Amino acid sequence: MSDGAIQSYVDKWLAIQPQQRIAVGFVHPDVRDERVALAAFEQELISSAYGIREPQVAAAKLQWWAEELSGAAASGGRHPLTKVLFASARAKAISPQLWIAPVLAAMAQLEQGTSSDFAGQVMASRNMHGALAALENAWWFGADAPSDAAAEIATLSHLVFALSRLELDADRERLPLPMSRLARHGLSRGQLKEDSPGRRDALKAQLTELAAGLSAALDRGQPLSTFRGLEGRTALATARGAARAGEPFAELHKRQSRTGPATAFRAWRAARQAGRLG
Repeated sequence: MSDGAIQSYVDKWLAIQPQQRIAVGFVHPDVRDERVALAAFEQELISSAYGIREPQVAAAKLQWWAEELSGAAASGGRHPLTKVLFASARAKAISPQLWIAPVLAAMAQLEQGTSSDFAGQVMASRNMHGALAALENAWWFGADAPSDAAAEIATLSHLVFALSRLELDADRERLPLPMSRLARHGLSRGQLKEDSPGRRDALKAQLTELAAGLSAALDRGQPLSTFRGLEGRTALATARGAARAGEPFAELHKRQSRTGPATAFRAWRAARQAGRLG
């Protein structure tokens, strides 16, 4: 990407998922720019949904995106990312509902509180992240490509990342741990800000369930973009490693930015599964 306006959004995506710098190299140059732009666009929606603390401000930004996407097929868009995406015939071939669905789901969850249990937490998060996965799979593999596994991976990977923000989000309405997990380990909202045996046990239990779900989704053999495949494999390794660690919260942070030979191998596997290698 040579366009400076686009690059700033790509850099934001890579700052949150640094392992994707390696994955980008495995995407064919002919389609690399548009696929990277789609990933950066997804990150913009995620940041709007979770990164803005005032719900009304987040709602206003998401409403802007809804209006932008509703007219982008005809106008070509105003946002730099939208312009890149809708310059491709592929964008216009995708159902308008697929473009709008993640934004509507993000708006619907702005006022959601903490889920009562793990299953409810996954279901609530899947509305938005599943819609993003469906859009991505339609772009990479066509409108008829299944996206159930991609949706599960997108959702569970997000919940792994959310745990790394546990201390920052302890005062927010929606906590990264479900209420049943807090009750089982005798934790109050305020106790999430400090290390304790109860917090460690709650994190380990959450991470173990997340790892099991990620492993099952990756084993389904459904289409996954190179970026989604790497995200899922990275989240799985992070969840497993942190669940085994003496201090899972510290281990989560260590693994957030870790890259190396293992990351390169995961990226190669993800690209191969996506059909971009021989």
